[in-house]
Amino acid sequence: MNPKQIFYETQAKTVIKNLERRRMKGYYCPGKEEAVKTALSLTAPDSTVSFGGSMTLSETGILDALRKRPDIRLIDRSQAKTPEEIKKAYRDSFYADTYFMSSNAVTLDGHLVNTDGNGNRAAALIYGPDQVIVVVGMNKIVTDTDDALRRIHNIASPPNCVRLNKNTPCAATGVCAECLGDDCICSQTVITRRSGTIGRIKVILVGEELGY
Repeated sequence: MNPKQIFYETQAKTVIKNLERRRMKGYYCPGKEEAVKTALSLTAPDSTVSFGGSMTLSETGILDALRKRPDIRLIDRSQAKTPEEIKKAYRDSFYADTYFMSSNAVTLDGHLVNTDGNGNRAAALIYGPDQVIVVVGMNKIVTDTDDALRRIHNIASPPNCVRLNKNTPCAATGVCAECLGDDCICSQTVITRRSGTIGRIKVILVGEELGY
């Protein structure tokens, strides 16, 4: 292993210890292939599965792997053709057995920090699905919640706004302007400091730079 890989694995051990102290289960995977295997092993046959918007899930190959599984019912909002179908997919996700997402940031002491535009992803993290699997690249590990918010506003949100063709100041300048416009994707911020149900939230840390 190179020095960065050693660092990621060492740091992940610290984060996982603190996640478990907060009643969340942590896993470390050195790369994407291991992350896919772990994610699939946590997804039971004959279950209903959904997911929130995430570049990480796409980059790891987890979304493709879920779409290829014939033994699960996948609520795939990308197949929705109308606003009504999209809304139904969002609402049906609350009844899923397993919900996949990433996190905008994870602190060293085990807080998950997420900012949403519509709030469907953060809402499912808080309540609804029996199990939430959060897949996170080690580039999203931050010192504390203040550092997490700085990361969200200045590193995660600008490229996401560009990806989503949002007309926001950060898409134009790369710098957060605390905007309140119609295209703003920073409406709700949720800090998860503890899982109400032991082990409901599972965090897969991946030793690569993934997502925004």
